[in-house]
Amino acid sequence: MEDTKIAEVLKTNHVEEHPFVITIARGFGSGGKELGMRLAEELGIACYENRILALASKITGKETAELIEIDEKLRQGIMNSILRKMPGHREPNPVEKKFESDEEIFETQCNIIKYLARTESCIIIGKCADYVLKDFDNVVALYVEAPRPYCRSRIMSRMHVSADEADTLIEKTDKYRADYYKYYTGGNYWTNPVNYDMTLNMDRVGEDRAIAMIKNYLILRFGSEVLEEAAKNKQSLYTTAGATLE
Repeated sequence: MEDTKIAEVLKTNHVEEHPFVITIARGFGSGGKELGMRLAEELGIACYENRILALASKITGKETAELIEIDEKLRQGIMNSILRKMPGHREPNPVEKKFESDEEIFETQCNIIKYLARTESCIIIGKCADYVLKDFDNVVALYVEAPRPYCRSRIMSRMHVSADEADTLIEKTDKYRADYYKYYTGGNYWTNPVNYDMTLNMDRVGEDRAIAMIKNYLILRFGSEVLEEAAKNKQSLYTTAGATLE
């Protein structure tokens, strides 16, 4: 996807006047994705995660009739609606394979993320979104983590695995995410606190207070009007439902 296509999209009526973006990086089992989904519901904005990668994969795939149709819709400025119609990832999604880079898909993914940041208020889970949007002044970057016993307990109850199996999933998934982040950011560390506006320990804070803290921080950064504007768009935005481990 070329920059000219993004520029064409930005000229449409789908651009919010003052969009804001919340990015969430998270440790496996911490509940970061669940937090993002609930926060999106309360703010009335969209939550994007695996759908960004799904669309990037389609765009960079072979020249099929489906790809041509998607590309044409992007030119018409309705990327947002395509993303919202793609199925959200509702089940636990541990990663046991080793990280392998794919420059073409990542570049396309970056273009999609930047497009979203310019056009609508939303929450973006993972995908190095904090790094991709580091030069945008309308972004709040969060890192969500929790101690191993907390993550282990959540994974065991939701995936019906043993403690040893849960630990293995945590280690492999977090290593994959760390390698992914380090590669695409040129050596930066996924857990580096200076990458983020706020780091949340879900075991200490809990989901309810975490959401309250994030809302208060949004008001401090952007003013109360940004939440009011996002609420006006609540009926027209698709928000992924359901809870996950991530």
